[in-house]
Amino acid sequence: MQSYLDELFTPSVLAVQETKGASGLYAVGHDGPDALDASEIAHITSSDSFYLATVSEAGWPYVQHKGGDAGFVRVLGPATIGWAERSGNRQYLGTGNIAANSKVAAIFVDYPTRTRLKLRGNATYHPKPSAELIEALGASGQRVDGAITIDVVATAWNCPKYIAPRFTIAQIEAGVQPLRDRIAELEAQLEALQATT
Repeated sequence: MQSYLDELFTPSVLAVQETKGASGLYAVGHDGPDALDASEIAHITSSDSFYLATVSEAGWPYVQHKGGDAGFVRVLGPATIGWAERSGNRQYLGTGNIAANSKVAAIFVDYPTRTRLKLRGNATYHPKPSAELIEALGASGQRVDGAITIDVVATAWNCPKYIAPRFTIAQIEAGVQPLRDRIAELEAQLEALQATT
C-alpha cells in the first residue's frame, strides 16, 4: 500500500509544515505490502463502530458514525473490507456521496486500549448486494439496506495522545463481575459465621 500520507501532503499542507518547522518529519511513498496486516485485520474486525468520511458533490466533507455488533465490518480480501447497511434515518448522505465520489476515509478507535487505525480507500455502494456478498458480510437472513465495500489504498496507526479511555457497559460489567463474585463469596462466609455464633 502507499503511505497513508501520500497524496495528502499537498502543496498547501507542505507550506503550513514549513511555517511550523515540521517539514521533512514524515516520509511519503510506498511503505508496505498491498494487503492489510494481521494487527489491522484484528482491529477492524473486533470493532463495534467506526467513523466514515465521504465528500459531497458540492465538495463538503460528511462524517458519520457506523456501528453494529463487534465484527460487523468484514475483511473480504487482502485489502478489501465491507459491511451490510442497515436502515437508518433514510437520508442516504454517505451512500449518495459514495455513488458520486468513491474516495473515503475511516477511523477505527479502540478506546480502552487508546489505539486508532486510519484508512483511506475507494468505496462502492451496492444497492442490491448479491447473495454471495451478503453471506460474506455475515448478513444472511437479515434485512439489509444495501452494502458498502472499500478497496483500501492506505492505512496508518495514529498515536494514542488525547484519546480518553472509554468503556462499553459490557466491558465494565465484565470487569466488575469478579468483584461481585468475591463480594457474594465473602457475604456467604460472613453469613455462615454468623449462623454459628
